[in-house]
Amino acid sequence: MKFSGGNEDKNLEKRFSWTSEAEASLKKVPFFVRKRAKKSVEQYVIDKVKNKDNLEVVSEKRVNFIRSYVVTIDDVKAAKDRFISNMSKNIRGYQADRCFGASGCPNSANSCESVLERSEKLLEQADILSFLKHSVKEDLKYHHEFRLSCSDCPNCCSQPQIKDFGIIGAVLPAISDEPCSQCQACVNACPDSCISIPDNCVTINKYDELTLIGEKSVEEKPVIDFSSCLMCGKCIKVCPTGTICEERRGFRVQLGGRLGRHPRLAIEIDRLLSEDEAIEVLKNVIAFYKKNSKNGERFAKIFNKSNLSNIIK
Repeated sequence: MKFSGGNEDKNLEKRFSWTSEAEASLKKVPFFVRKRAKKSVEQYVIDKVKNKDNLEVVSEKRVNFIRSYVVTIDDVKAAKDRFISNMSKNIRGYQADRCFGASGCPNSANSCESVLERSEKLLEQADILSFLKHSVKEDLKYHHEFRLSCSDCPNCCSQPQIKDFGIIGAVLPAISDEPCSQCQACVNACPDSCISIPDNCVTINKYDELTLIGEKSVEEKPVIDFSSCLMCGKCIKVCPTGTICEERRGFRVQLGGRLGRHPRLAIEIDRLLSEDEAIEVLKNVIAFYKKNSKNGERFAKIFNKSNLSNIIK
């Protein structure tokens, strides 16, 4: 059966009803592969039903679709067996994920759509799968894959902090020449408490690798603590006078995050990068990884802060 596009595909998840036992089993799957596991189980159910040719089908205008199907614990176990036996066949050498920003997230600071597309093309061209097949002496598993994740804002729903290569959309705020109304909207909107409007404040309108540069102003304007600012852009959106404005958009890039036996948060490059700069860093990361990884070692395993100068050239 072919499932067409449109609202039916958007409501794909509603076609399945999981028993409590099956849901409990799914929750035991590590969160970073749970989504993939869920899709595998549901695909197994679709294939099983097709083979039995006993679909419960409803015709609606232009599309036929499964109205409902119960996923049982037996389905989960059977799908798991198929998943494990076919794992090496499904490996593509890398994983590339993105947050839900494309669906209209109100927190989006800078879209990762373009940089993700370019990143995936670069990973394909690097042929990491062939590299892993040559390097790893056992059957390939998902934990061997290079992992990249993009998020449109610092909320980081796609968890770039624990991936080999993380990209976070950002927008750098600045102080304009427009008078401040002292409304405190920016202060209240900032989730990280890095904006203040004190008397005789210092106006800061420059940014250089987290170093504050400013001059005293006779006007009372907002002060942004860039050492705490995550560049989410919320202050820009709420400022009614344009006193806080957008200086430029870009990406925060984080390297070498991982979970496992020795978890570590990724190391962040200490400046805002353009899309081209982020792609250039990814090229250097891939080259470093393929040169230094032995027997399937993750980039996050072989990379540390002392290697940063080899990555940022």
